[in-house]
Amino acid sequence: MAQNTLNENTEDLNSLLKKAALVAVALVVTVVLSVVAIRYAQASDPYIQEVLALQGNGSRGEAIFNMNCAVCHGLGATGEVGPKLLGVSDHKTKVGLIKQVISGETPPMPQFQPEPRDMADLLSYLEQL
Repeated sequence: MAQNTLNENTEDLNSLLKKAALVAVALVVTVVLSVVAIRYAQASDPYIQEVLALQGNGSRGEAIFNMNCAVCHGLGATGEVGPKLLGVSDHKTKVGLIKQVISGETPPMPQFQPEPRDMADLLSYLEQL
C-alpha cells in the first residue's frame, strides 16, 4: 500500500515537473519572439535604415559629438551630467544607439534627430569609444 502511494506521488511529481518545464519553454519562446519583433520594428524604421546604409566618418562624428553631446557626456565621452560613453557599443547595438540618440526617452537627454549622414558619422564615433 505504501509502495503504491509512493509510486503515485512520484508520478504526480514527474507530471508537475514536465508541465513546469513546458511552461518555462513557452515563456522563453514568448520573450525571444517579443525581442525579435521589437528589434525588427526598430530596424525597419526608414530613418534607421538610411543611417545604417551609410558609411560613417568617425572624425566628423567626433566633431558632431563635441558640438552636441560633450556638454553633458564630456569631451572624450568620459561623463559629466550624462553617463560616460566609453565602450557604449559593447552593450548597445547600432540600432539601440540610434534609438537612444533620437528618442529623448532617457531624461534629461533631449530628443535629437540629426540628418542621416550626421547620425552615421556620430554612430561611427560612438563605436570607436
